[in-house]
Amino acid sequence: MANLEISRAQRLDQRVVEQMPTLTRNYAVKLINDGKVSINGGVVIKAGYKVRHGDKVVIDHDEDLFFEIPTIELPVVYEDADCVVIIKPAGLLTHSKGAFNPEATVATWLRGRLRSMEGERAGIVHRLDRATSGIMICAKTPEAHSWLQKQFSQRRVKKQYVAVVTGIMDPQQAIIDMPIERNPKKPQTFRVGINGRSATTAYQVVEANETHSMLSLRPETGRTHQLRVHLTHLKHPIVGDTLYGGEDAPRLHLHAAELELTLPDRSRQVFRAPLPSEFNDFMQAKQPGK
Repeated sequence: MANLEISRAQRLDQRVVEQMPTLTRNYAVKLINDGKVSINGGVVIKAGYKVRHGDKVVIDHDEDLFFEIPTIELPVVYEDADCVVIIKPAGLLTHSKGAFNPEATVATWLRGRLRSMEGERAGIVHRLDRATSGIMICAKTPEAHSWLQKQFSQRRVKKQYVAVVTGIMDPQQAIIDMPIERNPKKPQTFRVGINGRSATTAYQVVEANETHSMLSLRPETGRTHQLRVHLTHLKHPIVGDTLYGGEDAPRLHLHAAELELTLPDRSRQVFRAPLPSEFNDFMQAKQPGK
């Protein structure tokens, strides 16, 4: 329980964070919305409420009761003094999205390897969606972080994904060049739209049966949900991608299989993550007669 005498007008969520600096702004808002903050004895559930001179704020929150973030182990493909390359499993977040989050992420796993870097996204150079598995590179120093991010921003990184999609792709290989924009009707998603940012994806069919195709995908740009949006727009959604209308499956069948880039030591390297067994199992199960 924390008390604070207020000497100046201020937003309530700002005051909560000032009182408890370990909290994020989003988590302060959550406490307020949950009725955990009172002013002069009365609960206030409006984060923007203006706290006045002489008001007494009480925050019903014990910082000692914070959940301990679980320790996890991740497969390490490569590591040196500058960076570490891992295989992210499906279901694991790359980093927290701001509010207090007690679950383990790639970023929390990385913290013990960092030098002179702090923050929720420290060391994270690029991200994979929670549902996507595969190869990722993380920086261990600020200098390496800057170098690697520049590789991505200047499109010097070559990425290859594997996906299983519904239907038979025709032609067998092509380049999808369609701009992507946020979907105003469903803001957590994106769509192909003339007002969007340019997005280009090369694909090639590597295996197919009567109902599904396994694709090799090489995105030339890095838009959010790019592969998922492009394939959905072509009426071939990724298996397990229920956010974009894909058929139900235990997981999203999208995997970052290969990453080629220049490391901070200036060596050009290619890193690979083996294809999850579920992909081949799914294709075999969809063979005629099974």
